Amino acid sequence: MSKISLPPSGLAEDFIGEIRDEQAEVQLVTFALGEQYGVPISQIQEIIRVGNITMVPNSPSYMEGVINLRGRVLPVLNLRKRLRLSAKDTGKMSRIIVTEVNNKTIGLLVDSVSHVIKVASDSVEAAPEEVLEIDTDYITGVCKIQDSLVILIDLEKLLKREKIEIKEVGMDLSTAHEQRGGSDGKEN
Repeated sequence: MSKISLPPSGLAEDFIGEIRDEQAEVQLVTFALGEQYGVPISQIQEIIRVGNITMVPNSPSYMEGVINLRGRVLPVLNLRKRLRLSAKDTGKMSRIIVTEVNNKTIGLLVDSVSHVIKVASDSVEAAPEEVLEIDTDYITGVCKIQDSLVILIDLEKLLKREKIEIKEVGMDLSTAHEQRGGSDGKEN
């Protein structure tokens, strides 16, 4: 348990004011998919460069494939395809955002990662009802940063539908590995 110390003035009100100031800010990771999107940094484990992605047969169209991340097989979703945005080739600035949703670690392929920023909570507005549909409940708001808008998304809500499909892909990979006898699949 951490010890809380009062500020030099000794007034608890000063300390509580500092806590409120910290709570009034939201830290976001922003990334590009044509437009700027943002997610709370608490939903991100790490950001990595795009390496070799192995395609998985019979996977959903937005499933880019799997990668080897320090010995773990990590499914990678193409966030552009998942959001039904126009296709774009992977480039030098493309990144994979690694996140954990429902106890499953997955990667999200994005065009580029822009910034890690702190924004005031009051600069976040609810998304206009006119643009929200049943399948867009993952949009949590819109944040105005200087002259641009950042669409805020909740990865857990966005990816909750993929839970079953990711699990199936993971099982397919395990089964294939077991059928090969846990080896590299070459016969002697």
